[in-house]
Amino acid sequence: MTQLIRGGLLSLLLLGAAHHAAAQTVLDVAPTSQPIITITASATSDVANDRMHAMLRAEADNADAAQAASDVNARIARALSRARSVTGIDVSTTGYSSFQITEPNRPPRWRVSQTLVLEGSDFATLAGLVSNMQATDNLVLSALTFTVSAATRRAAEDALTQQAIKNWQQRAQNAAQAFGSAAWRAGRITIQTNDYGRPQPMMRASVAAADVARAPVAVEGGMSEVMVTVSGEAILDTMRAGR
Repeated sequence: MTQLIRGGLLSLLLLGAAHHAAAQTVLDVAPTSQPIITITASATSDVANDRMHAMLRAEADNADAAQAASDVNARIARALSRARSVTGIDVSTTGYSSFQITEPNRPPRWRVSQTLVLEGSDFATLAGLVSNMQATDNLVLSALTFTVSAATRRAAEDALTQQAIKNWQQRAQNAAQAFGSAAWRAGRITIQTNDYGRPQPMMRASVAAADVARAPVAVEGGMSEVMVTVSGEAILDTMRAGR
């Protein structure tokens, strides 16, 4: 029994020594850890907004819910027909609501509303249509905003991506030299874009419906910022241990 125990201990010692020797051999030939620095660079450009968005709302208050709904439905139907007749204007409806309002010392009434959304690239035509709907269909202008169209944004991002990559490479080169490294290589890299742009609500004047015929809505599209950001690793070259 004693001999078996001694034999087992000897085997364990030999196995441990073998593992230590193998680990030492790998350590001797493995390169030292290469410094990795994270670099971020970006490129931006102000791009002219080429898409206009208008939201108009039809509202009606009435003690009879059906009458209020009929009023709103009729005005939205007329506005839809008018918008569909204009070339280059995309039209949709959203935000239909109907609820009862109760106030002290007043009889209850129903408020019904629906929103009409208009989009287009011809600002003058769309502004004229909005003014017409305010005056003729008694719609209320809720919001007027401008954006960069998807095609224009993609073209700007393609150009900015090339510039952002060049900016990143220059920063990586400068950092490598500052750390005393003669060369570097790229590691994991990510490229990101801002797919929203700065909000651009642009209305020069808020015009009452009764005055729209002689004072149409004036608009200015403005600009949106398009940005591409490159971020990633620059792996600096180092000497191998033992050289």
